[in-house]
Amino acid sequence: MGYAPIWQYTKQMKHTELKVVGISPNAKNPKEVTKSLYASQPAAGFPAPGDDLVEKPLDLNDLLIENPTSTFFVRVKGDSMDGAKIHDGDVLVVDRSVTPKSGHIVVAAVYGELVVKQLEASQNRLTLISANKDYEPIVVEEAEDCYIWGVVVGSARVLR
Repeated sequence: MGYAPIWQYTKQMKHTELKVVGISPNAKNPKEVTKSLYASQPAAGFPAPGDDLVEKPLDLNDLLIENPTSTFFVRVKGDSMDGAKIHDGDVLVVDRSVTPKSGHIVVAAVYGELVVKQLEASQNRLTLISANKDYEPIVVEEAEDCYIWGVVVGSARVLR
């Protein structure tokens, strides 16, 4: 089993507009969830008749998880990342083995709360940016506490 770091910066938190409301550790399920993956790629328009060829079974773990020992899932609440197509109730796939860089969407612990934001890093500070103009960026100076729990690498959404 590999070890995945929690990336530390340093400070305390006041912004609560998009919180992680649950974390579940990943483990390859012994009852692998597989469904058929059809060879045809449907257009968003008129369907083509006779497209019933199955390419191969699709395991959602293979699709969403590259590093099983360092991956976890979070369910988010709030609208501060709507502009990044992360909505209230979405389940995010978070990989702790990915080194966080500017531009990545991350799960971070800031001021004692978990948030999902886009990371912008400069020499002496981190800025955690919402994808909704109604929310101010969270600026974290070098001497403050901020832990980057992981980089968001995927998501799942129920559309009903």
